[in-house]
Amino acid sequence: MMRTLMIASPLEAENVARIRAAAPGRIEIIYEPELLPQARFEADHKGAPFVRDAARWRALLARAEILWDLPDATDLAAATALRWVQTTSTGVGQSVAALGLAPDVVVTTARGVHARPLAEFVFMALLGHWRGREYLRREQQARRYVRYCGEEVAGRSLAIIGAGDLARGCARLARALDMTVVAVARDPAKSRAHADLFDAVVPSDRAALHAALARADAVVVTVPHTPGTAAMIDAAAFAAMRRGAAFVNIARGQVVDEDALIAALRTGHIGFAALDVAATEPLPAESPLWDMENVLISPHSASTVHGENARIVEIFTDNLAHWLAGRPERMRNILDRTLMY
Repeated sequence: MMRTLMIASPLEAENVARIRAAAPGRIEIIYEPELLPQARFEADHKGAPFVRDAARWRALLARAEILWDLPDATDLAAATALRWVQTTSTGVGQSVAALGLAPDVVVTTARGVHARPLAEFVFMALLGHWRGREYLRREQQARRYVRYCGEEVAGRSLAIIGAGDLARGCARLARALDMTVVAVARDPAKSRAHADLFDAVVPSDRAALHAALARADAVVVTVPHTPGTAAMIDAAAFAAMRRGAAFVNIARGQVVDEDALIAALRTGHIGFAALDVAATEPLPAESPLWDMENVLISPHSASTVHGENARIVEIFTDNLAHWLAGRPERMRNILDRTLMY
């Protein structure tokens, strides 16, 4: 039986060809580049704003059993034959809930694809902060060649909020730098293949969370945005951290009380923050975060690297084989609608 797949966001032609080659004669691929926005950079899943032929687009959506990426709510209503969506992101729980996607539609995510590039971003920021990159830049600009004593990274402690794939990526690099790593998790007893990367996994209740924060030189947020994680890093959590601690958010802006973060940065209680996400995106021009010398802003792009789509295609083609064989229970990265990840 021929199945119909529609590519609903920008995707390189070579990756479309890889999908086509994965199941020759088994799937019809609807790939209409002229109906897709122009990608502004590699692995741009949104594309530049443009006006498409809406009637033609929705007529094609009506034929699709499988979608590569989520369309908006208006277009989704046209996808009456939809049974499976492969998303290009990991934290899609809130988007799926907001769209009101039918409960029998399988959603698979890009979980695991972004762990390494996001961990690299975390340690680009932390190493630059701890080893004094800005100080050296100022000295270079002043043409001063004066020796000084810096600070070491080894022996520092890292608290990771979350214990999943993003935490795994961060913990691997932290351990390579001889840091102590504590993960804060909803279910500390859960079996994890990467558990040996953590020196400890502690529960996420308020008391345990604050105790872990109090021992950390740096805190990295990796959890998805769910009702249970919304604003979990609040004013009390920042107050629990060591004075001068570093803070990195590679999760979602809604997990952090942004006003409380700004206040803690202003007093120096938080010594440095690297933010790949914000509560409102794009980050508003009037946000104080833009002008803070102890803040590094990344425009939700730390996970976007060369080859990202190829890795998502690998997940998708593996899942496609199971889908076509009638084994949906074996598919990778199925979104749990209850947990929202």
